[in-house]
Amino acid sequence: MTPRALLAGLCTGAALLGGAAWAAQPQQPQQPQQPPLTVAWRDKPPYHYMENSLPSGFLLERARTVFDSAGLSVRFVNEPQKRIWANFQHGADNYCSISWYRLPEREAVAQYSQPFHEDLPHTILIAAGMVERVKTHTSLVSLLADPELTLGVIEGVSYGPVLDPMIRAGKNKIMSRTVETTQMIRMLGVGRASYMFVDREDWDYFRQQHKPGQSIVRHDLADMPPGVRRYIVCSRDVPQETMNKINQAIAATGGMRNPGYSKPGK
Repeated sequence: MTPRALLAGLCTGAALLGGAAWAAQPQQPQQPQQPPLTVAWRDKPPYHYMENSLPSGFLLERARTVFDSAGLSVRFVNEPQKRIWANFQHGADNYCSISWYRLPEREAVAQYSQPFHEDLPHTILIAAGMVERVKTHTSLVSLLADPELTLGVIEGVSYGPVLDPMIRAGKNKIMSRTVETTQMIRMLGVGRASYMFVDREDWDYFRQQHKPGQSIVRHDLADMPPGVRRYIVCSRDVPQETMNKINQAIAATGGMRNPGYSKPGK
C-alpha cells in the first residue's frame, strides 16, 4: 500500500470513530414548551371593556404591563364573571383572571398575587325621587336599616369584605339582578331601586358616556369603608415560579399605584 493510500485509510477510520463517538453522546431532552396562560377579564368599564371592538381599560392595560414585565406568554380572553369563577371551581388549567377582591370563598379555588390596584372608597348613587329620604341617613348602618328603601345589588358581585356582610344584615329591600354595572345604573335612573353602591370610576365613566342629567344623584357618607385592593388570581396548577414572576412584575411596575385612578396603599 502506498503511503498516500495508508494516510487516507487512517483519516477515514478516524472520521468514522469520531462520528460514532458523537452519535453515542446522549441527546439533551428538549424542554416542553410552556403553553400561554389564559388570562380572563370581564366587562367593567373603565377598568376593562370593549371599545370600538377592541379591548380597552386602564386596569386591562395595567395587567398587560405586568405580564409583559414578567416575561410570560399570555392569551387574554373576555368572559362573563360567573363563567370565570365556574372555571376556577371546576379546575381550569393554566388559567388566570384580573381585578378581583380577596375573599375567603375565592381563595378556596384560586391563588392570589400581590395586590396590583387599590380602589377609592365606594360611593352611593340615588334615584332622583329618593334623594331626600336617603340623605336623612348620616351613616351606613342607618341607611341599610331603612326597610322603605330598595338597594340595587348586582348578583354575584362583591362590594368588599366590609360592605358585603352589612348588606346581608341590613333591612333594605334588595333588587338583585345579574347585570353589568352600567345596566344597574340605568335601572336606578328609571326608579327600579332607591340607591346603589358603585365604584367611583364606574360612575365617572357612565356619566361621561351617557349623560344621566338629574335622574341620578351621587352621595357620600363619612363612614364608607376604605377602597378595596384588587388582585390577579390564577388556578392552583400555575407554578409558584410563575406566581413569583407575576409578583415581582407587580412590584417592578408600581405595585398598587396606578396614577390617575388609585392612591398609594397604606
